[in-house]
Amino acid sequence: MTIAPLPAAASADRLDAALRRSGVIGSARVRDVAVVSSLKKLRSHTLRLSLGYEGQAADAPSSIILKMGHLDSAGRSTYANAREIAFYRDIAQAGSAGLVPRCFEIVEATDTSAWHLLLEDLTDSHFIATEWPLPPTFAECESIVQALARFHAAWWDSPRLGALRGGWPALDDLVRNVHGFEKRLAQFTDRFGEGLMPPDRRDLYRRLLDQAPRLLGRYQSHRHLTVVHGDAHSWNFFLPRQGGGVRLIDWEAWSVDTATDDLAYMMAMLWYPDRRRRIESLLLDRYHAELVAQGVTGYDRGMLDADYRLSALWLIMRPVMQAAFNIPPRVWWNNLERIMLAVDDLRCRDLLA
Repeated sequence: MTIAPLPAAASADRLDAALRRSGVIGSARVRDVAVVSSLKKLRSHTLRLSLGYEGQAADAPSSIILKMGHLDSAGRSTYANAREIAFYRDIAQAGSAGLVPRCFEIVEATDTSAWHLLLEDLTDSHFIATEWPLPPTFAECESIVQALARFHAAWWDSPRLGALRGGWPALDDLVRNVHGFEKRLAQFTDRFGEGLMPPDRRDLYRRLLDQAPRLLGRYQSHRHLTVVHGDAHSWNFFLPRQGGGVRLIDWEAWSVDTATDDLAYMMAMLWYPDRRRRIESLLLDRYHAELVAQGVTGYDRGMLDADYRLSALWLIMRPVMQAAFNIPPRVWWNNLERIMLAVDDLRCRDLLA
């Protein structure tokens, strides 16, 4: 008997139909559904559901993940999650097999209903390397950057990249977006003063904004670009317990950009200097070697380093935006201090000369 209360998307009949369309349950039928665990976040609610079947269901999933949005008091969706919906609809199945969770159903938000995704449950087959904020081991990091390289290679310079986001944006639009950051920066500076924004940092931000049209030329080349995750911290990677491959989860922030955006976020933004100095270059070596093994050509190791430095420089904007969106200071302040140290180590200020 189905355990109540369950959202409509988790009913036995609804799950049976979705899994049948995906071809994973054969002649069996979903009989029972129970909530194993539940995680509510500001913009989504994730349920792990156990499934019971009638009939032969040897290869059918014994559990599944339901990720869904919230409705407000008037019954309207509070957040459409359009980007992650688009990822599983348009990107996940194209060259990404074995790198992202399998998606069994995609439902977009409407004026009166929330979005949801039915996803493969990786809980038993995979694990997250560490508890936040501890970093993974070097071997785990190797697995992570090699998985990133395989995903990036699958979309490297794909002719579909421009169409994924509705066409390539004009340079004026990109510059306008960057300059829109100035208001957030002014609010941040007024709020926290010289303690967090001393004169040399204010000068760095000013120079970055002044040089934005030139620096954006790298993106405007439309060369050596790919689909990037956008939030590639190590806790968004599921590592295999035994056999199988690394899986990338939570695709709410993907975009089309330089692959090094993901690498710089993972290492330059989130690691303290000693660790980064010891293994950063080694991991970039591993990443580049995997890119080449996957067939990426014309992109040498020096080009990777140049893109990595530029990605790190752009990342100084991220902590300011995180503060603006009320992310806790324990997150954005550490990010700010670490990325500033990385900018100095990588001589990113030279890019503004």
